[in-house]
Amino acid sequence: MEFAALIAAWQTRHGRHLLPWQNTRDPYRIWLSEIMLQQTQVATVIPYYERFLARFPDVQALAAASQEDVMPYWAGLGYYARARNLHRCAQEVVALWGGRFPARAEDISTLPGIGRSTAAAIAAFAYGERSPIMDGNVKRVFARHFGIEGDPARRATEQQLWALAEAQVEAVPGLDMTAYTQGLMDLGATLCTRGRPDCERCPVQATCVARRDGRQLELPTPKARRAVPERSTGMLVLDFEGAILLQQRPSPGIWGGLWSLPEFDPGQDAASASRALGLEPTARYELASFAHTFTHYRLHIQPWYVPVRPGDLRSATVPERWVPADTLSEIALPAPVKKLLLGLAEAGLPGDTGLLR
Repeated sequence: MEFAALIAAWQTRHGRHLLPWQNTRDPYRIWLSEIMLQQTQVATVIPYYERFLARFPDVQALAAASQEDVMPYWAGLGYYARARNLHRCAQEVVALWGGRFPARAEDISTLPGIGRSTAAAIAAFAYGERSPIMDGNVKRVFARHFGIEGDPARRATEQQLWALAEAQVEAVPGLDMTAYTQGLMDLGATLCTRGRPDCERCPVQATCVARRDGRQLELPTPKARRAVPERSTGMLVLDFEGAILLQQRPSPGIWGGLWSLPEFDPGQDAASASRALGLEPTARYELASFAHTFTHYRLHIQPWYVPVRPGDLRSATVPERWVPADTLSEIALPAPVKKLLLGLAEAGLPGDTGLLR
C-alpha cells in the first residue's frame, strides 16, 4: 500500500476524531483552527477556539467587529500578527468573496495571513481538494521517512519536501484527503514527535529511512543555533485610585494592538519616568523582575508599582486609558503583563491606593 493510503487508513482507525474543529466542512471553523494552531499546542488552543466562536460564530460576525473587539479573544495566544491578519482576512472574504471562502487552495493562499500549507489544509478539509500540506510536524515526518537532510527551513530543502508531498498525493487516485491530511498532522503530533518518536506504532515504519538507519534524532537536520539577543525594559504600574494606566502598543510590532504598561529605560528612575508622563508619584515599589522570550530575542522586564496623585496626563504618541483594576481581566493584555497585574491584585502588597489594598 502506498505511503498516503497507509496514513489515511491509520488515521481512520487510530487518529484524533473528537477535536472541536473536526467533523465539519465549514471553512470558517477550519480556517480559525488552522491559524490558532500555528506555533501553538492543541490543548492551549481549544478553550480559545471555543470562546472565539461563541463571540464570532461566522466570518460575517468577525468581519463586522473592530480589531479592538477581536484582540481580547486572542490575548494570551501570542504571535499577535495572526489575530490582525485573521481580522483582515475575514473582511476580505466578505468584501471580495461574498462572505464565502474560495474553494481552491491557490485562491485561499491570496488571503491575509494564509500561507501555502494552511491554504491546502483548508481546501482539503472543507472541499476535499488534493492539495498537500507541509507544516512543521509534517516536515519532520517527511524528512525522517524519506531520509531528507538539510535544514527544512531552507528553500532548497523545503522545495524537496514539497515535491515529495505532491508525489504522495498523486500516487493514490481517490485518496481520502481529509483522512490523509489529518493523519499527517496526527502522526507528527502523537507518534513521530521531536524527542521520543514511537516508531513501533507508526503505520509507515517499514519504509522509514530514519528508522532503518537509526537516525530518528538526527532528522530533520537541526537548525544552526544562534545566540538569542537580550534586551531590557522597565514597566510602570501606575495606580490612581485603583485604576491602572495602559498604553496601546503600535501595530504592527511586538504585542501590536494590545494594551500594555508604559515602558521606560531601566537605567532611569521610576519616579522620574512617572513625572515624564505628567504624574506625581506618592511612593514607588520595585517588584520582582522577570523575562519573556519572543521569537527573536529575550526581554528582561523590571516592573515598578507607583501610586500617583491626580495630575495632567501629558499627551502621548500612543492611545492611553485608565482601567479599573477589577476590569483588567477583560482587557487585551500581553500574557506576561496580565499575569503581573492580576498577581499584584491578589498579592495585597503595601500601597496607598486601590489596586493593592
